[in-house]
Amino acid sequence: MTATVAAAGAAAAAAATAATATATATGTDTAGLLVEAVRAGRTAEVVSLLDGMTDTERRACFPELKALRQELRTERWSAESRRAHPALHAAGAACQTGAAAVANWLAAVDLRWSQASPAVLLHVLGDRDARWLADVVARLAQRPATSNVSYELMAGLVRLSGCPVPTTEAYVQGWLLHIGGGRQRGGTLRDRLRRDPHLAEMVAALFRTEGVGARLGWLSGDGPDGWTSALAELTAEGALDRRTLVDACVARLLRGGAPTELRVFLRLLQALSLTLDEERRRTADWTALASDAVPAVASHAQSVLGVLALAGELPPRLLAEVTEAVLFRTEKKLVRAQLVLLGKVLARDGATATVLLPAAAQAFGHEDSDVQDRALKLVERHLGKVTAPEVRKELAQAAEQLVPALRSRAVRTLGAAPADARPVAHEEVLPAVPERVRLAPAPATAVEVAEEVSALLASGGDVSGFERALDGLVRHAHRDREALLEALEPVVARRWWAEREQRPGHPSDDFFARRHELFDAARALDLLLATLYGKVRTDTLHRVVRDGVPNSGCVHNSLARPFEARVWEVAHRLRTDPLPFLLATPTWGTGLLEPGELVDRLDAYRRTGVRVAAIDFGQALLRVCRGDRTAAVAAAERAAALGTGEGERLARLLTGERTAPVTTRRTADARILVELGEVPELGAEEFPAALRLLGRPASPSVDRWYCSHWSDAIRQHWLALLPERPELVAARLLRDVSQVAVDDQRGAAAAVLPHLADADGEAGESVHLCLAYGLGARHAEDRLAAVDALLMLAARGRLEPDRLGADLGQLVRRGAVKPARLADAMRTAAATGARATVWAVLRQVLPVLLADLATGGATTPSARGLGELLTVAAECAERTGAQGKLPHLSGVADRRGTSRLVTQARRLREALATAPAAA
Repeated sequence: MTATVAAAGAAAAAAATAATATATATGTDTAGLLVEAVRAGRTAEVVSLLDGMTDTERRACFPELKALRQELRTERWSAESRRAHPALHAAGAACQTGAAAVANWLAAVDLRWSQASPAVLLHVLGDRDARWLADVVARLAQRPATSNVSYELMAGLVRLSGCPVPTTEAYVQGWLLHIGGGRQRGGTLRDRLRRDPHLAEMVAALFRTEGVGARLGWLSGDGPDGWTSALAELTAEGALDRRTLVDACVARLLRGGAPTELRVFLRLLQALSLTLDEERRRTADWTALASDAVPAVASHAQSVLGVLALAGELPPRLLAEVTEAVLFRTEKKLVRAQLVLLGKVLARDGATATVLLPAAAQAFGHEDSDVQDRALKLVERHLGKVTAPEVRKELAQAAEQLVPALRSRAVRTLGAAPADARPVAHEEVLPAVPERVRLAPAPATAVEVAEEVSALLASGGDVSGFERALDGLVRHAHRDREALLEALEPVVARRWWAEREQRPGHPSDDFFARRHELFDAARALDLLLATLYGKVRTDTLHRVVRDGVPNSGCVHNSLARPFEARVWEVAHRLRTDPLPFLLATPTWGTGLLEPGELVDRLDAYRRTGVRVAAIDFGQALLRVCRGDRTAAVAAAERAAALGTGEGERLARLLTGERTAPVTTRRTADARILVELGEVPELGAEEFPAALRLLGRPASPSVDRWYCSHWSDAIRQHWLALLPERPELVAARLLRDVSQVAVDDQRGAAAAVLPHLADADGEAGESVHLCLAYGLGARHAEDRLAAVDALLMLAARGRLEPDRLGADLGQLVRRGAVKPARLADAMRTAAATGARATVWAVLRQVLPVLLADLATGGATTPSARGLGELLTVAAECAERTGAQGKLPHLSGVADRRGTSRLVTQARRLREALATAPAAA
């Protein structure tokens, strides 16, 4: 760095001579020369001019530099800006006297990506007072690490000022990159660390700074020149204090965090190779880590405690406390390791049985029956070493938590009380069916409309919020357009289309004219707002309404185009013939519209002479409730009495029969998809072209390499197109939902399944297939959404367990759904109390998988994780009292061995042959 500064100084001196001569010859003022040199990007000349100025002259130049910065800010990425910014960065810092102002200038966002070099900045600032420089570096170091403040600059200021080294996040992260980054060329990492004068302070700061662990692992990995090896070797050499480093490692692990953050500190602790004495002094820390830390850290702590216990350095009472904490954890590997450790200690010292066996018996209540079995075997093996009657009684009482098969054994070996022979009726627990949520009336004032639109643009919202905002915009644009525009002004001020520069010869609605797709609700609202503010031309609106939204070419086309066409129609009417209100605004949050309410709206249109918007009315017909036949017939009579064409169409719809499409199953790769046949009543010519797409045949197997409908948030609005016919939407979204299981994607199930479960129509083949894919999803949030949908469909009486089980069996066979993931979802559903529902599904799944196992062996896709499914099934059968034979179950149960698959098959067979146990 010193050589660089010297070179910069030499270049600056040479440029100073030329600049001075120019100033003398031309008589130009120094401020003008400085700004001219900055604009031209001549940094060396700028430095030379600054060197020849007094503080007063520098301050006098600053207003012009500030004005230049404002000028360049409008075209931040232009060639002129990129050329001038490094010189401006240096000049602006040098021409200010306040430490806070200089720090703000140096870290400014608009100058961040075209900064002056640290050598130049240190040169122009180096003549300041040391305390002033210390103030600047302290302010820079307090900036977020994302501010991109140069570490070389901060380190140089520390060196010039002689101040203590900062240990903020920005400084520590910069130090890490400087010392460990690939730009360094000067020996190994260990050599560079050894030469650092602030090594002890910076290493101590590593353990206090969030995000350092992941960065350390990314910088150098686990190689011989990695951070863990370097720090361990420096500690062995005495360059770092060993006890301080060990304490810092343990404290950082105790503080917790993400596994990626803690991994490097764990490796460092292991590299330090603690002695038995060092480990014994930190027994309390290992106990806390084994109880609460992330699995990798807890496993290490557990192994340390095991070494201490086997060396006689851990009192039995403390080992029992650790055991009770570890057995409470969900990680089965830790639980099994703890039971193994107890077995070794008990074999070494039988006198500890009185204390350790009751702790081991805590595993009798574990959710995994294999863990219960291990714990029971451990207790049975060492029970003879217990002489105290009260301990034996405690063990017998704990055995009441065992699953029935193990409890029967405990009756013989531990003297546990036998289970009540009287059958206990199972009470199925399903969630309460929520009441329908009626949409609140449209916002009463323009200000309320603006507030709701602003909230939707910020967070997306739901169907109810979007439909209320849409209706509110329409109503207030018709009632008082000027008041609405005034209220919306703060909302639209920073929208992207309001800030677009209008190019010469191009309309301001260039984007909307070229791209008609409305990818989400926010884009739809943007179109309406831009229309209200005159940013969309009338001929663009007319052309889209006349010609329709272009075919997207993807499987979502028949869902996206109806939604988009209605919004474009509303925008066109806002410009040409504002409506007093919309016909299709739903009554309920699912999108359902009460027929009587639609008749009232049509009557209001008739009385005031309003021209009906075709797509809006068509959408209202698709949403109108036909499930309540009494209300539908009454509304049909009123609609026919209106004497209008729209009233007659509504009356025919309400009294007509609903036709179901012919469905055909198709397989694609591992997927099972559903193709829809034509729905004549929706494809009738009286519907607008965009809405007729919903009645056309549809195949979700149609795929396209590019699809713009990536937002999961739009799915709920598509489901609200046909609130009483979820099958027609589910079939079109089936490929999307399948991706959460087949392709390990995230979010589609969580976006679709809750709305399918809340829909008012019947759940058919497509809905059940969507649910099946969701139950086998890769990500937990999708599986939880599927579990919620499963329980809600069951509570509504719309779940067909046999259909769902058969679908799941086929999907597992094809490899689309992994048994372990399905087991996790079904275990979660059973834990809510819906064990009978879960068993009704699994009794259809298991025979398919067990048959495959019998013919294909352990190589079938269904083999791995089948033991987990059998565990859930056995638990449900035991609790619900299910009885009977399950095809192919005995073939697995009769196998030799004690694998999870075999033991759980035996457990399920025994449960199906006996009466239910008490829950």
